Amino acid sequence: MNDNKLFENLNIIDLSTVLAGPSVGSFFAELGANVVKIEHPEHPDVTRSWKLENEPEDAPVSAYFSSINYGKKYLALDLKRAEHHERFVELVAAADVVLMNFKKGGQEKLGITDKQLRQHNKQLIIGKISGFGDNNDRVAYDLILQAESGIMSMSGTPESGPVKMPIAFIDVLAAHHLKEGLLIEMLQKERFKMNYTGKSISVSLYDAAVASLVNQASNYLMTGKVPERIGSLHPNIAPYGELFQTKDGKTITFAIGSNRHFEKLCRHLNLEHLTGEDRFNSVQQRVENRQELFKILKPEVHKLLAAELLQELHAQYVPCGEVKDLQAVFGQRKAQQLVRKEQIAGINTQRVASWIVRRH
Repeated sequence: MNDNKLFENLNIIDLSTVLAGPSVGSFFAELGANVVKIEHPEHPDVTRSWKLENEPEDAPVSAYFSSINYGKKYLALDLKRAEHHERFVELVAAADVVLMNFKKGGQEKLGITDKQLRQHNKQLIIGKISGFGDNNDRVAYDLILQAESGIMSMSGTPESGPVKMPIAFIDVLAAHHLKEGLLIEMLQKERFKMNYTGKSISVSLYDAAVASLVNQASNYLMTGKVPERIGSLHPNIAPYGELFQTKDGKTITFAIGSNRHFEKLCRHLNLEHLTGEDRFNSVQQRVENRQELFKILKPEVHKLLAAELLQELHAQYVPCGEVKDLQAVFGQRKAQQLVRKEQIAGINTQRVASWIVRRH
């Protein structure tokens, strides 16, 4: 079976809007699932209108909408109208999964509670995304979750103040959490066959955000240290995230996570003596003296051309890279291979694939 047909017998109804829920539906659509996105006839997914200034005003979709609604079919239904509700119920009877991100009470108003849906399909799996939990009716956007989960407080520099990430990072995390939960439940359904009873899988943006704080959370929970805004720097490793200018004006950065990486970097920069100095001979010492280390490395990096430096360090398995904008990124064949193209209502759309399956 082709990788993009793994779920060709899977039927999904996508009632969700904005980014998190729709991206889950798009993931399954890319793998061959039949995904029907249902939108209100008069109030469709708001991201259809989230257009950049250079996008056509009369286009039915935006670049934003296209990024997370790949490969779906579209159906306009007002679930408060009897005939539309009846059509929806027909779809539910044949569905495997329903995705939704209603606010508290939204399902009740539309007559589509979990119990009501399973009256038409007892094996139905329901995937839900909320902002702050199923019993909380707060309106949640990614920015608010980045603010309230601690992520913004750590992002930026002392000068900039708190800064959000330039993507809807929490939405993406929550989507992955829900996708994984659905895949696990689908395995259960396959295991029990006709004896399976449908389950509801619920993920909140808040829980996904806090659960993804990983080392920053453990740094605080185990030591009491509240993370500071340090830009691209890493609280546990150095040099990591410092920005260096090369001879040809490129910006590069290093992720030196071990003494071995540091030794190879210093050898290439003719600074081998640094590895024997107490202030730089361990990870902890390099973090403590990172500003001094940066001042020593900076002029040596500036003597070299970016391409040559990176190529030689890559050959020695030293983690390093050039800071690129999206024009540079998508100018590369490797990135272009991840771009999918399709037609939506006569509009050419492009998006980055949300899944990559590699067989060895």
